[in-house]
Amino acid sequence: MTADDSFGRLDDDYPDCTMGRAADMLGTTQGFLRAIGEACLSTPLRSEGGHRRYSRCRLRIAARARELVDHGTPIEAACRIVILEDRLEEARRINAEYRRVASRHTTAT
Repeated sequence: MTADDSFGRLDDDYPDCTMGRAADMLGTTQGFLRAIGEACLSTPLRSEGGHRRYSRCRLRIAARARELVDHGTPIEAACRIVILEDRLEEARRINAEYRRVASRHTTAT
């Protein structure tokens, strides 16, 4: 599984997936998922019983980290890269929105 794969019927933010299922879907170990949680990349939600649950969004994040680790990046660095990629994407989204608003404003005057 890669970061771009579809996760089927899962909603983006609904924590539908157990840790074991998440590890199977990603082709990794539960230890890897714990490690990225400890590196503060993806803190899974917890069930009432305290079990980790993963949403589609968190699975994508974990898949991206796994891709980097599979290519030789240390896990801590992979987690930092994914965090920075996420921030960059958010900044680009905000900039695009500002440009749309500015363009509408310029066109209206």
